[in-house]
Amino acid sequence: MMSDPVTFFFEGEALSARNGQSLAAALTDAGQRVFRHTGKGSPRGVFCGMGVCQDCLVSVDGQPNQRACMTLARDGALVQRQVARPELESKADFDGKPAQPLAARELTPDVLVIGGGAGGLNAAAVAASAGASVLVLDERKVAGGQYFKQPAADAPLLDAQQSDGADLLAAAREAGAELLGGVEIWGAFAGPLLYAVAPDGTPLVLRPKQLIVATGAYERPCMVPGWTLPGVMTTGAAQTLWRSYRSLPGRRVAVCGSGPLNLQVALELARGGAEVRLVAESAPSPLKRPASAMALLLAGPKLALAGSGMLLGLRRAGVPVHYDTGLAAIAANTDGSLRATFRRNGREETTELDALCMNDGFEPQNEILRLLGADMHYDPAFGHLRCTRTDSLSTSVDGVYAVGDCCGLGGAPAAAAEGRIAGAAAAAACGFATHEDLWSSRQALAGARRFQKRLWALHDPAPRNLDTLPDDTLICRCEEVTLGQFRNGMADDADHIGTVKRVTRVGMGCCQGRYCGPVAARLVANATGRSLTDHSYFAPRVPIKPVSIGTLMATQEALDAKA
Repeated sequence: MMSDPVTFFFEGEALSARNGQSLAAALTDAGQRVFRHTGKGSPRGVFCGMGVCQDCLVSVDGQPNQRACMTLARDGALVQRQVARPELESKADFDGKPAQPLAARELTPDVLVIGGGAGGLNAAAVAASAGASVLVLDERKVAGGQYFKQPAADAPLLDAQQSDGADLLAAAREAGAELLGGVEIWGAFAGPLLYAVAPDGTPLVLRPKQLIVATGAYERPCMVPGWTLPGVMTTGAAQTLWRSYRSLPGRRVAVCGSGPLNLQVALELARGGAEVRLVAESAPSPLKRPASAMALLLAGPKLALAGSGMLLGLRRAGVPVHYDTGLAAIAANTDGSLRATFRRNGREETTELDALCMNDGFEPQNEILRLLGADMHYDPAFGHLRCTRTDSLSTSVDGVYAVGDCCGLGGAPAAAAEGRIAGAAAAAACGFATHEDLWSSRQALAGARRFQKRLWALHDPAPRNLDTLPDDTLICRCEEVTLGQFRNGMADDADHIGTVKRVTRVGMGCCQGRYCGPVAARLVANATGRSLTDHSYFAPRVPIKPVSIGTLMATQEALDAKA
């Protein structure tokens, strides 16, 4: 039974939202794309859809810095566009009552799992089944991760993929794992010792015996002029809008970049009622590479045929898929719509859109692993860091395991198998025997990795060369640093990413360098001729996510009391 809709106010206008819908989804449904303005007056809206970019910040009931993609629409809420550097009001200023001091809560599970996706939930189910006390923390209100993307409260399951996710969630709970959603991890230290904040604002101090990091990855954008405009978002953000909230990113949509996610989301949006005008794949057509296509089919017939089915579905829906096609530029029309220019065979074509979705590869969410000192190595084929692990998925840090895409792109089936292996190893380290069939899990993992290797041979996962982009292209969307400013910063004898950061402010924004950092590292490496390593990137700093001063103080008081 559907719940009654909620009514909230945006800039004084009453808007309706479905129960359990995010503010970002409800505002998108209402045609509102501009959520805030930067210090330079540039408009911003939904981009990542998963709380990474910090670009969809709004003010809710007088409280600024609320991410619309992670905040549910609430009846009677007063929502406003956030201005640059908003005045911070205390709770006492807001409701006339003195603010209550925060009190930290300490948790000591046998096994702590960070991330409730395919890897994390499988790890939790196995470890809990063995008898270990297991706590799973996830940033989203409902776990499931980016692959299983569970629907909001009032939305039915969309397909077998969501149904499998719901079954996995149920299995983890039935095994005895405790799942806590809406939790932000903001600090990680040796021990392991982690700091977080619960949905109600309670600071959490976590001292697990064993830690499994399964934080996944976020999408790499196509950095071209105009990529920060409202209406431009990652393909995953568009998928979250649809699969979690049944909200289309726009009526007229295009999808660009490289990889199977773009095909899947384009088909989902077309079936949901969007006019998908184009899928632009930067790699050549698989028909031009029959040997690679056959190798993919042999490595995973079921998955390969599912991919072929998506292409057939797009053809039946009238959606053109153009290969060897790249995004060249994006511009805004006066009515807020977009003009996207694509380049194919030396020719350019411009398309009028409401939303442009981009996925040009992935960057691992490895901040926690790097904070803890886990060994990393650079993978030039994918252009990102991979965590060094043993056969049991343990890292170079005692008591810390890592599974899934936070260690480098591997896909959901591989993450699931890795989770089962790591869950068994973590439980065993706590003294609990497991009956998990590790041989089958290792066989599944080997098969998933073989398929991924063949899959990405047909796509274009390497990072783009920025040499041909104009100097006014933004590479740091938070601090609005252009490619030209970065190049000038390097010209001042800056031979390290940290030096360029101090000169240009690149990487100093709210997303903490998650988008510009990998680009900056590659630019410096290319200019200096040095190989990329973990030390080529911005060093992760605590807090790794924005956190209130009250939370910092309460956490410190809890630590002082423990000492």
